[in-house]
Amino acid sequence: MTSRTASCCCGQLRIEVQGETLGTGVCHCLACQQRTGSVFATIAAYAAPYKVTGTATEYVRTGDHGAKFRFRFCPVCGSNVFHTGEGEEGFVMVAVGAFADPDFPPPQDSVYECRRHAWVQLPEGIARYDKDPP
Repeated sequence: MTSRTASCCCGQLRIEVQGETLGTGVCHCLACQQRTGSVFATIAAYAAPYKVTGTATEYVRTGDHGAKFRFRFCPVCGSNVFHTGEGEEGFVMVAVGAFADPDFPPPQDSVYECRRHAWVQLPEGIARYDKDPP
């Protein structure tokens, strides 16, 4: 089975996932822009089990539909590495940049297109949603 390891910039916080991604997407919502310090977040979902090593700082945010998301950051370098949805323990969402792999597969969907910066160009053929689909 294929495994991938994502880590923070300093290497203190790591997550190892198994198998292929369940999907990769980008989010242009303002919360993700502020959280990442970029104009969008790119995340890849993986099924459990997964293995976390190191210490994480957590931040819980409530999404538009009321779901709570628990984001994990490195307390040393501040890198965002992964997050989970409360009540959704069957999978984890990993920040694609934390894999440090320029050959990582492209996203299949894009959410919060209403907040996408006009100059951001995404691959053709991906599903696009004005907001977050329920």
